[in-house]
Amino acid sequence: MDWNAIFEFVTHLLLSLSLGWYLITNLQWYNYKIERVMLKHHKVWWHVVYFLVPFLAYHLTGEYFWIFFYFAILPSIALWNHRLDKKLVLTWRVKRFLALLFVLVMFQDFICYMSEGCAVYGLFMPLAIAYLGSQLIEWYIFMMFEKAAQNKLKSMRSLKIIAITGSYGKTSIKQFLAQVLANKYRVYATPRSVNTLGGIIKDINEELSEDTQVYIVEAGARENGDIAKITKLLNQHYAIVSKVGPQHLEYFKTIENIIRTKLEIVQSFNLLEAYVHHSVTNETRERVSFYGKEVSNVVRSLEGTTFSLEIDGAKVDFETKVLGAFQAENIAAVIHMARRFHMSIEEIQSAVRKLKPVEHRLERIDAGGKIILDDGYNGNIEGMLEGIELAKLHHGRKVIITPGLVESTDELNLRLIEEINKVFELVIVTGSLNSELFDKHLKVGNKIILKEKSQMEVILSQVLKEEDLVLFANDAPNFI
Repeated sequence: MDWNAIFEFVTHLLLSLSLGWYLITNLQWYNYKIERVMLKHHKVWWHVVYFLVPFLAYHLTGEYFWIFFYFAILPSIALWNHRLDKKLVLTWRVKRFLALLFVLVMFQDFICYMSEGCAVYGLFMPLAIAYLGSQLIEWYIFMMFEKAAQNKLKSMRSLKIIAITGSYGKTSIKQFLAQVLANKYRVYATPRSVNTLGGIIKDINEELSEDTQVYIVEAGARENGDIAKITKLLNQHYAIVSKVGPQHLEYFKTIENIIRTKLEIVQSFNLLEAYVHHSVTNETRERVSFYGKEVSNVVRSLEGTTFSLEIDGAKVDFETKVLGAFQAENIAAVIHMARRFHMSIEEIQSAVRKLKPVEHRLERIDAGGKIILDDGYNGNIEGMLEGIELAKLHHGRKVIITPGLVESTDELNLRLIEEINKVFELVIVTGSLNSELFDKHLKVGNKIILKEKSQMEVILSQVLKEEDLVLFANDAPNFI
């Protein structure tokens, strides 16, 4: 038995699987789009350190490669994976990719060993074939699942579907609408931030109960046509388009492209009514109403929000424990939709009073004598500025923890920094994406730049005090 050949084979197998693990982790973060992993990644140097260097070392160091692999490459990839705050989720898609890669590497190495024709086992070919083969398998499975989802929706003849899109507020609107309508109907809403075509198909097939009366779906997009595909699947009866802004501008290039994509949601054949925020467009369409301008008398506090809404020519007052002046317009869309579902004004007022905040979206938490405003899932400029406005209402020391805006522009980040300078005594910047910009323009008394989020827990235990207000603004994962 050739123990040297077996050792080389095991080393090559572990290297291939390590590179495959790195590749599929990044693909999962970027919606399994290889072009986004290559061209839109926020830390391109990771590709150099954890993919290109091992690849080159394998082909250049020859018989001494095992030293580099076991004492440098494998430990560094393992440490990288350990430090991630958004680790690889072992879905069936991931398992199929890794299993296919394993089989391909085993087959290639067996052929090379038997023929004695491979001086160095190949790395690129198994990875490339595993990726392409995985894409083909997933496409076939996707088509089957999509057909099953369509058939399920067709079979639920009494089901009413509401689709919600926009740049800002769509998740909040979805959650609030589900809470309000649940007072009268059996409601199911897509969970968390499930908003892609694939995620919605999976949700329909696996989670949507046959006795559901109202299905509320959040629809997201990264390129033109994304909303149209979701609309083609759902053919929803109602739609809401919230505010549109420069979120994902790097993908859409222009605000006009974003607006055009979001308005694909009104193309449903079954559409009965759509509510579009007045700032999105002034183009009138059949079965489309505008909302937002009818909101007035908005009063924000650290305990909740009050506002008035013009309904049938009269002003009606509403109050909620939900924080943020901008939520008044989000709740206005909910109120209009609830009226379409035959809820009375009194029923809606009662439901709005009982609304629970959406997790990690200006959610107030009182802990250890501190007020924590958890706005970790909010990544848009308007929401972050509203968090700062709320922080102003606190009379003690104010602390903000943020990576800044992601998938945005320096101009908007500079606007954010300008407002932060006016309000906060301590600023903690997490991640390296905007660290140079913040370091240069922050004028606060105390600032801390954390290149790695892993340091944050220790830092917070050292610097925070009782009676502080702490705003967590946009908790971007550390691959950003």
